[in-house]
Amino acid sequence: MMQSILVTGGAGNIGSALTRALVKLPQTQVVVADNLSTGSRDKVQIDAGNLTVVKADANDFDDISSLFYRFHFTHVFHFAAVVGVQRTLANPLLVLRDITGIENVLRLCKNTGAERVYFASSSEVYGEPFEMPQNESTTPLNSRLPYAVVKNLGEVYLRTFQREFGLPFTIFRFFNTYGPRQSEDFVLPRFVRAAQRGEPLTIYGDGSQTRTFCYVDDTVDACIAVHRTRAYENEVINVGSDVEMSIRQLAEFVIEVLGSSSKLEFRPPLAEGDMTRRCPDTNKMKAILNRPLVPLEEGIRRLADHLSRPEDRPALRRVA
Repeated sequence: MMQSILVTGGAGNIGSALTRALVKLPQTQVVVADNLSTGSRDKVQIDAGNLTVVKADANDFDDISSLFYRFHFTHVFHFAAVVGVQRTLANPLLVLRDITGIENVLRLCKNTGAERVYFASSSEVYGEPFEMPQNESTTPLNSRLPYAVVKNLGEVYLRTFQREFGLPFTIFRFFNTYGPRQSEDFVLPRFVRAAQRGEPLTIYGDGSQTRTFCYVDDTVDACIAVHRTRAYENEVINVGSDVEMSIRQLAEFVIEVLGSSSKLEFRPPLAEGDMTRRCPDTNKMKAILNRPLVPLEEGIRRLADHLSRPEDRPALRRVA
């Protein structure tokens, strides 16, 4: 049976990698909708006859509704959002506009008979940790910043639409996904690029804040597995690595892996938004993948290889 899939925010880091996996599925038509505010057409220059790329804003009902009535989507991955700590702190009103996009997508899914919505939430919904590792069901959500509040509210919207209208959903809470198409204002590509150039690796604060880092292939494989198996309906899944390390350790590890001469450079801590710890309970993800994750050393090498060479870019397919 033919399926028609929409990926909002499909020109971003995770969205573009997801798109590259979705177009390989049999009997699948994929449509990418992105307003290109932070995404790039370059990331979805994919040689696939079953892909359509459209510049469209999910926060604009007229813009996005025409796609729903044209393609009659069976599944929607709503990944469109303003991303990046500094960017979201600098543009809080822009972040809050994403609430409109969430409601637009859910209403259109409900009205056009979509079978399921997949929502890109974030580790940010946990706020400062009450327990470690952070579990989908037991860890309280302590959203405080606009970006985190919007993601939390998005989760509430999905649960409400499921109760009111029977619209199935799956929520992915992403924990620091990195990969070759990620913007260089994020920590790992920034560190790798600086290490390649022998430049200082900049750390805000003392670098004791911890994170976990998940290579984008693992993130996407988890999403695709959930979609293909139709599992985890109306559930939340942490998607990330459970190997916790400090930002200072990460910087030192990047320098070691790449054999760089770079040094560490410390700057004052960010005024807000830099949570002390992040580490997910990944039992669900491990069951979904049933394989080891890409080791951080391997992911760093892949990222470095990509950043050091131009990428083959076939012609872009788009709506006329």
